[in-house]
Formats: sequence, structure tokens, C-alpha cells
Amino acid sequence: MDIGSIVVTIVILLFSVVIHEVSHGVVADKLGDHTARYAGRLTLNPIPHLDLFGSILLPLFLFLVNSPILFGSAKPVPVNFMNLRDPKRDMALVSLAGVGANFVIALAFALPIRFGLISAGAPGYEILLQAVLLNLVLGIFNLIPIPPLDGSKVLASLVSDEMMHRILSLERYGFLLIILFLYTGLIHSILVPLLGILSRFFLGFSVI
Repeated sequence: MDIGSIVVTIVILLFSVVIHEVSHGVVADKLGDHTARYAGRLTLNPIPHLDLFGSILLPLFLFLVNSPILFGSAKPVPVNFMNLRDPKRDMALVSLAGVGANFVIALAFALPIRFGLISAGAPGYEILLQAVLLNLVLGIFNLIPIPPLDGSKVLASLVSDEMMHRILSLERYGFLLIILFLYTGLIHSILVPLLGILSRFFLGFSVI
């Protein structure tokens, strides 16, 4: 991968994770929690959203180990779920907002490829394809029910209150859990098959 491609990938990844986090904050704001607004996080300016591990170290680590999949994250937008009108239901809606944003971005960039408006080898094709794949990976990755990923909050909203608190309490170990799942290859075993299925749906062909 040349320097130009790396820069393009970083820019796409950066703004995709920023839109992901802003979407959480916007939906939470609509549902009664204004924490993100007061914290100045309802902005597309990437600076307030940058996270040392998720935005820099994790993508760099995956790149250096020649990972077939590159992803990252921004600093989580602060949300106080107890301020939401229906905390348990709305926790799931706020969590799904970020994932939904990534799938919408993927769809927007996939449409020109899907309908043959641009073909392989044409200027801009690789950028469109990269944007689609990065956002599909971000969406799938965040749906995995490992705290503190969004999927864990969706799962927590579906179980008993006692189990919900147990799941959410694991967020303090989130960094270690994600590294463990990366190291064992379990995340890739989930990501790769789903990426093949969704890329076929979005693009009309599988990238796997």
C-alpha cells in the first residue's frame, strides 16, 4: 500500500468513526440526554473525537501486522442512559445509531459501483470501494456483543436488569477484551464471513 492510499484510508476511517460517534450523540440528544451536546461532541470536527488507542494505535497495529481488515474507533461520545426517556430501550437505539450511520455511508459509496456508474480501474473506484469496506467493517465490528462495543449495549437492553448491569460492568475491561479477541482471531472469524455476505449485498459481489 503506497503513501497516497494510506492517507486516503486514514481520512475515510477518521471521518467514518467521527460520524459514527456523532450519530450516537444526536440520537441520545433527541431522546432526552444532552450530555454529548454539553460536552461539545455534536460536531464533525475530528479533533474532539480522537482517541489515542482507537483512532491511532489500533489501526496502526493492524496495519503493521498486515491484518486483512483495518478498523478503528473514535473517543466514545458521553451518554448518560439514565437521562433517556426509556433508558433500556433507548440505550439500544442510541447504540444502533452509530452502526446504522456506518451502513448508510457504505450504501452511499456503494451505489455508483452497484449500478455500474463506475468500473474497476476508473479514477475514484478504489476510494469508493475502500469507503464501503471500511464502513461495513466498522458496522459489523461494533455489532459484536463485546463490551464496550455497541452490540453489548443492544444485548444488555434485551436481558434482565440484573444481567444488563453485569454486561455493562465489563466495560472497564473493554480494552483487554478487544485485544484478547483480536489476538485469538475470534473477531476476524466473525468479521470476515459477514463482510463477504454484506459486500455482496451492497456491491453486488463479494470481496472475500
